Amino acid sequence: MTKQNPIADAMSAIKNAGDTGKLAVTVEPASRLFGDMLKVMQEYGYITGFEKIDDGRGGQFQIALSGGINKCGVITPRFSVKVEDLESWEIRYLPGKGFGIIILTTSKGVMSHEQARKLGVGGELLGYVF
Repeated sequence: MTKQNPIADAMSAIKNAGDTGKLAVTVEPASRLFGDMLKVMQEYGYITGFEKIDDGRGGQFQIALSGGINKCGVITPRFSVKVEDLESWEIRYLPGKGFGIIILTTSKGVMSHEQARKLGVGGELLGYVF
């Protein structure tokens, strides 16, 4: 059976592993987009690190958790946002100003809403972490 939304499944696996106190979780399949999302999460300290394991099929990510994730998820559908509208999405998905990140894909790559605001670029919303 195929997965309908592998990124949502992976984010759920990360949240569930964090809730149960696990230090690591393995998610599959490994996509480049999800790898870029993991880089942003690592940059902000939500995960300690990750490693891509090529198993000859879809690949896997072995993710080391830091215990700092309260909630994470995907935003569906992938809404297109302008840089001016980022604050309204921040209010909608994050519990407080300056607490957590929204991950989005832009023409300059995958980044947090804070980085997108600094660069003055909009994009499509992918997910949130806090």
